[in-house]
Amino acid sequence: MWGGFFAVIPLITVHFIDGLKWGAASVGLVLGLRQLTQQGLTIFGGAWADQIGPKPLILAGCLLRMVGFVWMGFADSLPVLLAASLVAGVGGGLFDAPKNAAITEVTRPENRTRMFSLMSIAGNLGMVTGPLIGAAIIGVGFKVAAIASGSVYLIAAVVMGLTLPYIRPAPKSGSGLLGLKTAMTDQRFRRFTLVLIGYFILSTQINVLITLKAVALAGPGATGPLYGLSAGLAVVLQYPVMQWLERRVRTRVALVGAVLIVGLALALMGLVHSFAALLACVALYSLGTMTVFPTQQTLTARFAPPELIGSYFGFGAISLGVGGAVGNVIGGLLIDLGTRLGFPDLPWLTLFVISLLTAAGLWWALKGLPPAQRTGTGGATP
Repeated sequence: MWGGFFAVIPLITVHFIDGLKWGAASVGLVLGLRQLTQQGLTIFGGAWADQIGPKPLILAGCLLRMVGFVWMGFADSLPVLLAASLVAGVGGGLFDAPKNAAITEVTRPENRTRMFSLMSIAGNLGMVTGPLIGAAIIGVGFKVAAIASGSVYLIAAVVMGLTLPYIRPAPKSGSGLLGLKTAMTDQRFRRFTLVLIGYFILSTQINVLITLKAVALAGPGATGPLYGLSAGLAVVLQYPVMQWLERRVRTRVALVGAVLIVGLALALMGLVHSFAALLACVALYSLGTMTVFPTQQTLTARFAPPELIGSYFGFGAISLGVGGAVGNVIGGLLIDLGTRLGFPDLPWLTLFVISLLTAAGLWWALKGLPPAQRTGTGGATP
């Protein structure tokens, strides 16, 4: 599924901006709509998973994602592309939180860090192969690439329909919208979720600012090495890095440090003028992003009462939904504004400031976290 996603998403930027000469802000709006729709619906997808189990939602989401991606290949105007992006976002919203809830349900608390890390590694393997496949087939047209990417989700639906166990949720009084209300009124978890919006504004730039800079420096074929390096480093390093941090660094310090590393990498990208230097910055950027994901997921599982896991993961998706949407839109807007002002470093400096504010916000939001809590082991302590 990650391979299919990353085979087509980077090509949207390349095809519609470089190929069809659409404005960067317009394509940023498309990517932002997909992100906001997916993560907005994920809020309810998690609550529905508490009610009916994750499997039906995961299968329905895969089929809708297939329709959305295939439709993108036939888009010849902004409204059509926006509609296709909306359908793809709805599909993602149905399977996003339920997959995290399913993993939490079938794992012991002490194993969740490893499971979320392995899930991230699998996703990064898709990030490695997806752009390479997309770059290979873009020569025969964006339509073919979109159809091929959408077909992956049909295959995934068939495979999971045959193999994924159905987890029947036990009757509970706090599920559904009441579960979301519980998550929303959990003060510490609410602060944690809202502050993370700033981080996802930064992490989304791999699809916008970083991709456009890579293409400007090395041409459309740069997307393959770009995503390959980012995902490849995560595949090789994420598990040992998380193991090392788990033993030596407190969660609060590791998470704040990772956000600062991401912001520093983005600031340095504004200064480089060669593709090799950009890739070095991407390596630093990836070191930060690979640390944040499993930490965020295990902390969410830690905050959640056992009967409201889906609702907490659903509410937690607000950070990625809002941050991803804002990041996609603001990335394109800052490029256009920087060009008009003759200040090309504007996007990178803005993102660095956002990283500083986000790091300070996380330090505040996680104040009082028990000292014994270590990176990625949040699921081990209820």
